[in-house]
Amino acid sequence: ITIGDWEAFVTRELVAYIDSHYRTLANRNSRGLAGHSMGGYGTIRLGMKNPDIYSSIYLLSACCMEGGVSTQPNIISQVESLKSLDELEKVNFQAKVAVAASGSWAPNPQNPPWYIDLPYENGKVLSEIDFKIMANRTLYSIDQYIPNLRKLKAIGLDAGTQDRGIHAATVKLHELLTSYGIPHEFESYEGNHTNRISDRIRYKVLPFFSEHLEFE
Repeated sequence: ITIGDWEAFVTRELVAYIDSHYRTLANRNSRGLAGHSMGGYGTIRLGMKNPDIYSSIYLLSACCMEGGVSTQPNIISQVESLKSLDELEKVNFQAKVAVAASGSWAPNPQNPPWYIDLPYENGKVLSEIDFKIMANRTLYSIDQYIPNLRKLKAIGLDAGTQDRGIHAATVKLHELLTSYGIPHEFESYEGNHTNRISDRIRYKVLPFFSEHLEFE
C-alpha cells in the first residue's frame, strides 16, 4: 500500500506493456517467470497466484521461504535506532531485510516517517508484525495455492548445498510439492548462493524454458 503494488506491476502492467510493444506470443503457454534469491521468492509467489499469466516458473536459490524476523539484539537495536532513509544505508543487511519485510507486509499510511509498522519495540519482537511477515513466507502459505500450482505446466527449483538455510528451505519446498503430487524439477548442486548462478542460468534455466514454453 505505502510502497506500491509491485505484484500488479509485474504480473499485469509489465506483461501488458511487453506484449503491446514487442513481438511476443501473448499467452501463458509462451510466458515464464524466473528469479534468483529474492527474485526466486517472487517467482514462486507470483507464479502460484497467477497461473493464468505464467505457465512455467524457475526458482534459483529462492530466499525468504520460512522464518520470522531476526531476534538478534544487534539487529533489533539497529532497526530501532533508524530515524531517516539516509540512516538505512548505514545498517547491516539483516536490518535492511527487517525494514523491507515490514514495508512489504506491514504497511501503515498513518505511521510516518516510514509509513510502515516496524517489527521491534523496546528491544523486543512485536509478534503481531512478525506474524504478518511469516504469513507471506512460501512454506507457510503455499498450501493455499495447491490448485493453482497444479495448473502450471512446469516448475523448476534448485539451490547450492553450501547456501545455508536457503538450501534446507528449498529441500522442504521440494518435499512439499512431492507430497501433493505436483510434478517439478529439483536439483541440489555443489555451490553457495552466488558462485554458480551464471552457469545455472545458461545451462539449466534457459534450456528449461526452451523445453516447456511454446514458441509458435
